[in-house]
Order: sequence, then structure tokens, then C-alpha cells
Amino acid sequence: MNTEHQSQLSIIQAALPFASRRTLLAAMAATPVLPALAQFRVEVTGVGLTQLPIALPAFRGEDGAPQKISQIIRADLERSGQFRNIDAAGEKLDETSRPDMALWRQRAADALVTGSVTRLADGRFDVRFRLWDVVKTQDLGGQGFAVAPADLRLVAHRIADFVYEKLTGERGIFSTRIAYVTKAGKRYVLWVADADGENAQSALSSTEPIISPAWSPNGGELAYVSFEARKPVVYVHEVASGRRRLVANFKGSNSAPAWSPDGNSLAVTLTRDGLSQLYRISSQGGQPTRLTQSNGIDTEPAFSADGKTIYFVSDRGGSPQIYKVSASGGNAQRVTFSGNYNISPSVSPDGRWLAYISRVGGGFKLYVMDLETGTATAVTETSDDESPSFAPNSRLIAYATKQGGREALMTTTLDGKIKARLAGQSGEIREPDWGPYQKY
Repeated sequence: MNTEHQSQLSIIQAALPFASRRTLLAAMAATPVLPALAQFRVEVTGVGLTQLPIALPAFRGEDGAPQKISQIIRADLERSGQFRNIDAAGEKLDETSRPDMALWRQRAADALVTGSVTRLADGRFDVRFRLWDVVKTQDLGGQGFAVAPADLRLVAHRIADFVYEKLTGERGIFSTRIAYVTKAGKRYVLWVADADGENAQSALSSTEPIISPAWSPNGGELAYVSFEARKPVVYVHEVASGRRRLVANFKGSNSAPAWSPDGNSLAVTLTRDGLSQLYRISSQGGQPTRLTQSNGIDTEPAFSADGKTIYFVSDRGGSPQIYKVSASGGNAQRVTFSGNYNISPSVSPDGRWLAYISRVGGGFKLYVMDLETGTATAVTETSDDESPSFAPNSRLIAYATKQGGREALMTTTLDGKIKARLAGQSGEIREPDWGPYQKY
């Protein structure tokens, strides 16, 4: 790295003092979506207190398909923390079967999913399923899909969403997407993957770093910070086309983009007037409006779900803590009081919870705060956590960490009882951001 580049990075590090593991991973030229790489496997650990027992026999004909539909559905439901799998090995059922409910009750199943996968003459696959309430002996409905082989995983996630919603009354999040950044050698890549980490597609790739990917509310765009101009600049990138637009390139540092819920504007951290302060700018670019006026460093903004409040990190009180301010600016209120180093706020879509990273004994741990009571609880056993991001149903949190010396993407339930490791093959994994619900 040349002296000029080192100097620029020193400036950026000074403007972003609160990043625990957040390597300066930015800056890349937009590239078209590349073939799927960096595959993950899901490892679910932990036991929840109340889990609905569900049986998922293998779908008839799925052995002839490139994806095992029943296994994907099963992993989705287990990862949610709401379901416990009942062994259904050897059962031969499909969506037309009339199950023996007494048999499944004996096996302690409360619900049953059956289905089939059939290859069509045009190369597509016909996927059908049916959901049963075993306790009430009720048919809860089903669906059918005719899709290309590449869409079989998405179909499995949509079936899991159907099952989850029918049995819990809440919308499922399995067909949503996550974004994250990897560094392998001198290559930095921004990935877009299914919510289980599979089917990863490269959205951006460069020899320069990128930081702070953030999904737009409509799920079609990602804001991020690029270093390709040897300084941090905020772009908005259209995922489907690879097109991007420059949003913030002012004097000094431009960083930490966060979308407003209506998608019309971004909160960003700028040093154009001296210290890092919060500004609001149109998502199309233009002149920013300053939101905070402090003698400290204000950074890492995060909007509340109603768009009325911005949570952020500031050292105005002497150490990094989380504060909140009106989305139109004004006086800030301190939110975190436990510990002397709290960063990376993420607000749940239902407005009830705040996830953040707290430095504890030299390590960095994921905490969840009940915003009504102010009670905060550590939900991990690891000590190198970063970048929490809520699922759109507020039930799970994605974050990056290290386990056994290996970089990992994780999801956890809010109580920390059910965790899933999305184990990467290689490289450093950073800054996951969980996208919104998909529109069909």
C-alpha cells in the first residue's frame, strides 16, 4: 500500500473510531451479477422453550431434482426457532395423500407437510405441497409452482414462508435476502444471498475495499461506501442491473448510509464541516441537511421503523454510546447506559428491540435491548461479534462473528437460544444486512 493510500485510510479510521472488527472493506467498480459462489451450509444449534413439532417427509420425486425441497424447508423452519423436526424417514406421502393423523399424533407431530417434485417436458419442475394440522385434523391448504431448476431453492423458501405464516400467524422471512462483504486475498466482494446464506451471487467485485452495505426498503437497491476514489464515497447500486448512482461525495469522509423507511432519503455520516456528524440526503443525491450538532463524533445512523427517529453512535459523552434524535434533527437523547463502549445500533421493524454491539472485557458481544424497559441482554457466547441486522419480522438477527477461529455469518433468535451458523468456505466475512420482504 502506498503512503498516500495509507494516509487516506488513517483519515477514514479517525472518522470511524467505533468499528470493532469493521475492516475498511470498500470501493469497487460495479460489475454484473456473477455465477453463484461462496456457498454456505446451515448448522442449527440450541433448544427453544416452545417449539411446534412438525414432520416433513421427503417430497415424492425430489431425488430427481437438483435441490432437496423438503430439506431446505426443514432447515428454514428449524432456524426460525419456532419449530422442532419430527423424524419422518421412510414415509411415502405427497400432496394428494390423506395422512393417518392418529399415526402422526403418536409420533408427537402437531403439523405435517407433504409434497411432490415432478420434472416437466420443458425442463421445468412442478412443485406441489400440502400442510396439515395434525391435532385438529385439518387441511390448511397448499400451493403449486412450475419453475426453472435455478428457482427451486426460492420455491422451497416460499413454501417455508407459507407454513410459518399458517402455523404462527406471522409472515415468514425465508424468501428474503441478505447482503454481506467478503475479503479473500486482495479481492473484495459484495454478495447477495438467500436468507439461509445459500445461492450467493456477486453484486460487486473489486481489488479495493467496501463498507456498510444497506438494503433499500423495496429490496431493489443497496447503498454502500466505496473507496475506489481513495476516499469514502456513498453509492446506491441497483441489484438487478448493476447500475449505480453517486449519492454523497463531499469534502472529507462520506460513510455509514442508512435508508429512511420510505426509501426517499438516506442518513449519512459526513466530515464536510469538520468532525463526523449526521446528515440527511435524498437517495438520488443532492445537498444534505445536517441533523446533529455536537463536539464529538456522530456516526452509524439507523432509522426507526416509523421513520421518526434515528439511532446513532456518539462519543459526545466521552465514550461511544448509542443515542437517538428526531429524524429532522434536534437534541439527542442517550439510549445505552450499561458498559462504556456500545456501537452498531439496529432497530427491529416492529419497534420493540434494539440490537447493538457492546465491548465486554476486551471482546465485542451482541446485545438486545427492550426499548420499552431499557433492559439489555447479551445473546451470544462469542466475543468478536459485529453488524447486527434484524429480519423483517423482528424475530431473528443476522450478525458476523468468529467461531473457533473461523469467520462466520450467524443468525440468532432474540433470546439467543437458537443460533444458525452459515459457514463460509473461505475469506473474511463482514457486515451482513438483512433485506426486506420480497414482493412477488
